[in-house]
Amino acid sequence: MHSYKKIIIVCFVAVFVITGIAATRAPEPPKAKNLKVLPKDISHDDLEKVMHGFSDALGVHCDYCHAKSSDPNQKWPDFASDAKPEKNIARKMMKMTAKINKKFFSFNKDEQGNVQDAISCGICHHGSPHPEFKAPPHEERQGPPPPSNN
Repeated sequence: MHSYKKIIIVCFVAVFVITGIAATRAPEPPKAKNLKVLPKDISHDDLEKVMHGFSDALGVHCDYCHAKSSDPNQKWPDFASDAKPEKNIARKMMKMTAKINKKFFSFNKDEQGNVQDAISCGICHHGSPHPEFKAPPHEERQGPPPPSNN
């Protein structure tokens, strides 16, 4: 009779531990929707790295490109929405930098032969969503002198 009590107690503790572990596991992050430039099978962690790279390079937060959720109980933006024009501008910028890297920097490879991007958002933006570009004064410009008409 005494061994039955031990078995019941061990089973109760096992159920309690398993239930506790299951309750503390983080829920699976939702699958990304409406990806038009990034790979559709990108992992949640890699997607977050890319998005944090954008926000750092432009000095902005998620809501700069992503529209507010229509659900008042949702604290996060509606990441799938295309309502804000900044999101499509970001897509165009991603395509532009990819073309530049492919055309001019395809020699820049790591040990596995993967092309390492030389051009990224931060090259121009430097922490600002609207970078300013100023042409150097005429005497500082590079290049050959204009042809003479003589």
